[in-house]
Amino acid sequence: MNCDTRWKIKPREELHPILSSLQTKGEKIVFTNGCFDIIHVGHIRLLQQARSLGDKLIIAINTDDSVRQLKGNNRPILREQERAEMLAALACVDYVTFFSEPDPLKIILMLRPDILIKGADYTLDEIVGKKEVLAYGGKVYAIPLTPGYSTTALIDKLKPITQ
Repeated sequence: MNCDTRWKIKPREELHPILSSLQTKGEKIVFTNGCFDIIHVGHIRLLQQARSLGDKLIIAINTDDSVRQLKGNNRPILREQERAEMLAALACVDYVTFFSEPDPLKIILMLRPDILIKGADYTLDEIVGKKEVLAYGGKVYAIPLTPGYSTTALIDKLKPITQ
């Protein structure tokens, strides 16, 4: 049995016609984005809940350069290809792609998901792409986070061990 799931990792230009075809067949595309630097159970639960809202879950992850711009020079901990492979290995994830822009608006406009998801650390008004997704009839949700889980907290917890 071949368990290699790297086929799920696609450039956005290759993903666009795949998703359009699925939508033509009536499938609902769920989209979320983030750094996913060190994947933890909070991420897993958010992604499982996101996937339950539609037929296919697409994750756009920040490239290494964009993570550095957002989080500082010590991040990311794991490189973009490693992060993509771990996410692609999850059963609830259908495709993974990358974005390097400061926010995901350009890729949201290209892929036109039916449902846009972020964690509830964002208010609905703070979710990039909300206005555009709602304008073409999509839905936007802020999913509650699992308390006690964050990448920053995990890194802080590991610092005494590595020093």
